[in-house]
Amino acid sequence: MDALDKPISLPFLKRGTTFRHVLMHSAYWVLITGFFIYEKRYLIYKASMPYFVACVAGRIALLIIIAYLNLQYFLPRYLLKKRYLAYFTAIILSVIGYLAAQSLFDFYLYGYVVGPMRNSNLLESLSYNFFSTLWYLGLMLALKLSMDWYGQQLVIQKITVEKLNAEVNFLRAQVNPHFLFNILNNLYALTLKKSELAPDVVLKLSEMMEYMLYDSTGEKVPLEKEISYLSNYMELERLRFSGEAAIDLNINADLIGHEIAPLLLLPLVENAFKHGLGRQTKNGWLKVNISLEQSTLEVMIENAKPASAVNNSKGGIGLDNLRKRLDLLYPARYALQLEDRKDAFWVKLLIEL
Repeated sequence: MDALDKPISLPFLKRGTTFRHVLMHSAYWVLITGFFIYEKRYLIYKASMPYFVACVAGRIALLIIIAYLNLQYFLPRYLLKKRYLAYFTAIILSVIGYLAAQSLFDFYLYGYVVGPMRNSNLLESLSYNFFSTLWYLGLMLALKLSMDWYGQQLVIQKITVEKLNAEVNFLRAQVNPHFLFNILNNLYALTLKKSELAPDVVLKLSEMMEYMLYDSTGEKVPLEKEISYLSNYMELERLRFSGEAAIDLNINADLIGHEIAPLLLLPLVENAFKHGLGRQTKNGWLKVNISLEQSTLEVMIENAKPASAVNNSKGGIGLDNLRKRLDLLYPARYALQLEDRKDAFWVKLLIEL
């Protein structure tokens, strides 16, 4: 959580607020005070500094009172409960109260201290104060609504993050059962043959499980570990196809010193195996090219398209979830292209790490 959004409690407030809200409201009143200081600066010369301070302080104090009466009392008690007549009546009465108090002070200030102002008119003065007060209240209401909207966006974002984290945890926990079943079957066959490949298979599977259970729990992981996991996955899948499919992984990048969100690339490769090689009994192929230029990661995946494949350029649930994660984790910093070509599926992912 941002330090500015941490909750704090203030006197006279039933509900807590945040440091960000306090700063925004304080900035608003500093601007309003600055405006009044500029507007009433002539009083320093016409009356004296004490009258100038009293005039500005009085106006600001009265505005603060009716502004927070509106925000803390009238708004939740009347407007949010759709009691519109009661709300607008309360607003008008509070503004009239402001005008009465301000007019008494103005009558004393301009009647006995400064003297009548040239072209002064009671109706014009009341009209000016009335509409300017409504204007300030409107600004304060707009500020509150804007900050409430911002708070709602934070809540929505938090819910989205939690949902996607749950999906990642589910992805982490659910190793494809068919994948594990086939690997264990192959491992069993290798042990019966006393093949030298058996220990390597156990090691790769162990590294994959360790990555999923421990290394991928953070928000970011070293890029080399994510690619290593992908490489182990493809190596074990290559074993399942027993040389009947051409599976190539080309890495043209210095991965050290870069980080990426965990398990971000796996859905693309899983999708290629599930909808490509998994449905093509022979002459299947899969190419994965990974490159890194400065801080931009490029992943290109192309696989043979089975003759019976249905045209679907958007991808399945796995790719939809991937898009959501990319939107959240790398907004405006990624590009995902999918093409359903005549004899192949093609995917290109660019991420600014």
